[in-house]
Amino acid sequence: MNRLTLKDQLQKYRTPYEEEAAFIEGFIGLTDDPLAYSRERLAGHFTASAWIVNPQRTHTLLTLHRKLGRWLQLGGHADGNENLLEVAMNEAEEESGLKNLRLVETSIFDLDKHIIPERPHVPEHFHYDVRFLIEADIQEKLVISTESVSLAWFTFDSVVDMIGYNPSILRMLEKTSKSEILL
Repeated sequence: MNRLTLKDQLQKYRTPYEEEAAFIEGFIGLTDDPLAYSRERLAGHFTASAWIVNPQRTHTLLTLHRKLGRWLQLGGHADGNENLLEVAMNEAEEESGLKNLRLVETSIFDLDKHIIPERPHVPEHFHYDVRFLIEADIQEKLVISTESVSLAWFTFDSVVDMIGYNPSILRMLEKTSKSEILL
């Protein structure tokens, strides 16, 4: 997936979720800016995430993010890589230690634009997060990266209790539960 493929997928992307639909035009506009794939674009930049589920669609893998102190899907900065699918897969492997990840489909699974709080030497900014659906074996050994405090599989039923109210995670959970991809 390159910049043109991303733009094409975004132009074709449809969602019944109003909050997600409101992001699409902003994502499309960002694709032509080479700095959008780099942290140097301080107003906001692309990130890519992996919504990792087991093949039976009963569990999702979440990380307790070290800097943000919240349970989130795995993912990270593009750091100049315009292939956001590749970024998501690399981040998923790096942050989980999982070697047998399987991309469910190459199309975008979810979009989210969210604010990242100011930290020393980093102003408050937006992440334009492009997410992909990935499967993994729940029995495979997990390895916690330096970016995480913890890493765990959660049943779909327990996600809300563990994370509290996070509309984007709840949306991905709902999409997975309603997905035509269900076994």
